[in-house]
Amino acid sequence: MGTYPDVGLKEARARRDSAREHLAHGADPGEVRKAQKAAPDHDAGSFEAIAREWHGKHAPSWAPGHESKIIERLERNIFPWLGSRPAGKVTAPELLACLRRIEARGAVETAHRTLQNCRQVFRYAMATGRAERDPAADLRGALAPVMETHYAAITDPKAIGALLRAIDGYRGDLPTRCALRLAPLTFVRPGELRKAEWAEFDLDRAEWNIAATRMKNREPHLVPLSVQALDVLRELHPLTGTGRYVFPGLRTPTRPMSENTVNAALRRLGYTTDQMTGHGFRAMARTILDEVLGVRPEFIEHQLAHAVRDPLGRAYNRTTHLPERRRMMQTWADYLDGLKNGAEVVPLHGRRQPA
Repeated sequence: MGTYPDVGLKEARARRDSAREHLAHGADPGEVRKAQKAAPDHDAGSFEAIAREWHGKHAPSWAPGHESKIIERLERNIFPWLGSRPAGKVTAPELLACLRRIEARGAVETAHRTLQNCRQVFRYAMATGRAERDPAADLRGALAPVMETHYAAITDPKAIGALLRAIDGYRGDLPTRCALRLAPLTFVRPGELRKAEWAEFDLDRAEWNIAATRMKNREPHLVPLSVQALDVLRELHPLTGTGRYVFPGLRTPTRPMSENTVNAALRRLGYTTDQMTGHGFRAMARTILDEVLGVRPEFIEHQLAHAVRDPLGRAYNRTTHLPERRRMMQTWADYLDGLKNGAEVVPLHGRRQPA
């Protein structure tokens, strides 16, 4: 680790920890030091260059929305201050100063995610011989804790009926109105809904097939379409069916609608962020299907595209329990119609036994 007193105990411990991290990643610490000495100190060793290199290697395996959020996070919060610095010379206090700026605007969760991304970049820099250690590891416990939050959702049947009537009365543009109507009927993730493409739909078979590249779990997903969902799509098709996206952007139809569109529409209808969100339609469906309609949990979890595995640990494919899920989706749509029309509802905790 060096000769005492030229190398102090603190520096020796840091070099020891760095050597251990190199070994953990399958790299010879001695060879890494040789590579660092031989490598010129130019832009290729800068934090930004290494981060973009790391991002480029992993992006093909990430969902499009995920990979873009990571690089945008680094571009906004780290590159302006540390991007040109050699990765091997970035210190923990320098990195913490960037993260404090994120905290200062109230984005504590973003600060933690940015720190996690920086750790990944520094580990990659170490493995490729362009840094000896990970300064981000020294920041454990330095950030304010993230307060766990849940997406706001309406799960009371009577309140759901009122929400559905409000959606029917929405006076904005037709694509947004149709997105609002389709969200509770399909309860997919907001990103999966707003980026829906007409090529994914087979209206004759009443199916929506979402490619693995668009799914959070990187598995293809099949959404059986109820009669009510088909009605929404057929109403919208004459307007947007000649384009790529079911719900195109208002300004640029070659792009999908903004991620804020559905939430903004809910705000226009009078629902605050503490009452309902676009993501909340998933919690709404899961709660009512389970606690009121008595649907078997595995059918619900499959339709939510959650990671469900068989007893041997294998992931079920997209057609598992498909006949039961088709019936569930039609029963759900009929139930929502009943709530919207003011039918007598089963109390939330008055669980009905399945037939």
